[in-house]
Amino acid sequence: MLTVWGRRTSSNVQLVMWCIAELGLQARRHDVGHRYGGNDTPEFLAMNPNGLVPVLKDGDDAPLFESAVITRYLASRYGDAPFWPADLSERAQVDKWGEWARVNIWQNFNGPVFWRIVRVPEADRDQRSIAAAVETLKPKFDIAEARIAEHGFLAGPDFTLADLQFGYLLYRYFDLPIARPSHPAIERYYAALVERPAFREHVMVSYEELRSN
Repeated sequence: MLTVWGRRTSSNVQLVMWCIAELGLQARRHDVGHRYGGNDTPEFLAMNPNGLVPVLKDGDDAPLFESAVITRYLASRYGDAPFWPADLSERAQVDKWGEWARVNIWQNFNGPVFWRIVRVPEADRDQRSIAAAVETLKPKFDIAEARIAEHGFLAGPDFTLADLQFGYLLYRYFDLPIARPSHPAIERYYAALVERPAFREHVMVSYEELRSN
């Protein structure tokens, strides 16, 4: 039985839970972190000394942390091609684009854009910095736009783990009150993700509890 520690409003927990659902697996999830606490207890720190979520435990195996590692583990143990190919060369192409999305899209969106809006009252937001961060993202989204326009998905013609690594931030990206550059292929791609039950359940989650009071 899979067990996940982490609040459902954490984007990294959402990534893991989306992966679990896409693989057709079941998991028990415990709300931990942020307003729920519990991530500074000796028991939790024994699983992840960083005190961060998510943490995954698969049966009696040792606990895992770091969401990208967790999803690769799940895909390797429970997934198959084309989602996560057995052939090492084909798998590396999927992994390459998944890592690219984490480094180039998520890191440049989560702190510079999302948290500057959600954690700062509207009257105090630095709109110039937010607009500049969105502009910084544009060349990276342009790369994804070209990939998706040509192939249908980020890593190629099939839905893969790379699409989870890219797609899990798109709900917040399209939901925030920001001016977004036009990317028609990504907009169609996002509309298709919204049709996936696992995406709706685990990614399209309200982040109201994260807002600054």
